[in-house]
Amino acid sequence: MKRILLIARREYGAYARTVGFWLSLLAFPLFAVLGGGIPLLIKSSEPVNEVVLIEEGPAATGLALAVREALQADIDRRSAQAEEATQAAQAMVPTGPEAGAETAAASPMLNSASSSAVAALGRSRIRLVDAPADMAAAAPGSDQDAVVKRYLGDETPKADRLDAVVFLTRVDGRPAARVWTAGTTNSTVESFVRRSLRTANSRQVFEAAGIDPAVVAETERFEPEVMAFSPKSISGGELSFRDRAPAFIGLASGFILWSLIITGASILLNSVMEEKSNRILEVLLSSASATEILTGKVLGVALLTLTVMAAWGGIGAVSLISFAPDRAGDIGQVLLHGGMLGYFAAYMVGGYLMYAVLFAAIGAFCETPRDAQTLMGPIMMILVVPILVMQMALQTPNAPVVQILSWVPFFTPFLMLARMHSAPPMIEIVGTMAGMFVTALFMVWVAGRAFRAGALSDIKLSWKSFVGAVKGGR
Repeated sequence: MKRILLIARREYGAYARTVGFWLSLLAFPLFAVLGGGIPLLIKSSEPVNEVVLIEEGPAATGLALAVREALQADIDRRSAQAEEATQAAQAMVPTGPEAGAETAAASPMLNSASSSAVAALGRSRIRLVDAPADMAAAAPGSDQDAVVKRYLGDETPKADRLDAVVFLTRVDGRPAARVWTAGTTNSTVESFVRRSLRTANSRQVFEAAGIDPAVVAETERFEPEVMAFSPKSISGGELSFRDRAPAFIGLASGFILWSLIITGASILLNSVMEEKSNRILEVLLSSASATEILTGKVLGVALLTLTVMAAWGGIGAVSLISFAPDRAGDIGQVLLHGGMLGYFAAYMVGGYLMYAVLFAAIGAFCETPRDAQTLMGPIMMILVVPILVMQMALQTPNAPVVQILSWVPFFTPFLMLARMHSAPPMIEIVGTMAGMFVTALFMVWVAGRAFRAGALSDIKLSWKSFVGAVKGGR
């Protein structure tokens, strides 16, 4: 046991004492925030498209007005949503006595930043401008198209350049349009025009049926107030954040567990592979058995993984308590009183054992990363499956395909965490967990034989040599 602990301490210290480890540990939360914030940043920084509307002939009369009204309605809707989002964001930042001194001092700046970000998201991406004189005067057809192409092309100065030109018409009495855009991938204007003309057609049909246009406009502006209820909610009635939190926590736990297992297993693979290529593994084998070395390495990297998890959890907890104490309380109740933390620990142990010992055994056969690719490719393809299915489990946790895949031991730790919010039957929890741990113990036996054979030989890694090592132990 002493030799196992010494090897575990050596394995832990080899990474924990490096600056790169701590930088990468702190970088993950940063990149996680950026991963969620960059799409919003991209969305808020999208340029405003300058668009010209041209009605083609008397038959198209009124369509430009319909598009303008639709744009104004869109602007009003975005402004209302931005106002609601701003109020919600400001409410999440404590400013009263319950806020700490640093948080209270930073609150005005945070509120200003959130208000600016939400306002940018609520801004319309389309601005209607008047048609240039030469475009309006050009004869319909090829002459007018030539002028349009010039204003959309790079030869026109940027200040005078347009983003889109929309020709409105009617085909068989129904609204239609031809949309010219400066780029081939920008569908913002096309989508908006399509929605606007659909609305204009609805109004036209209603008016033809004798319905008052004011009634139609009022009907389109109506935004229903919808409240969600469930007998399974905490209050027994209306759903709240506390009721929805388990689903998102389960999904996040599955992704975090996946990241931790892959990180730990990869560290083991590289560590064993490097020590074999440098002949360090032979030195260790002179002082400890192959089983002790494998156990010590798995334990050391497990402690390293727990360090990473503790750091990420600490950063997340401090951030939540500082900026959203109410949400932190709800999440704490789910983790501590909902059993999620216990399930996470159990599935982490089983999942880590399954993959860590397998990767360590593969590393014992390899001296270069190229050698490991023979077996690593299929394993990584298997690991992609739970990532795809976990997203399905958020909405339909009891779908047959999700339930069936949950019983596959290599998928169990990730999918069961993602499904835990739906309170699966205890027989599923116990059964999948038992299957996972039985498979984990089997993988320990398989990996132990393969590690012993690979560490003591110069056999090149292949499926044949790996299976042969497991069967014969050589």
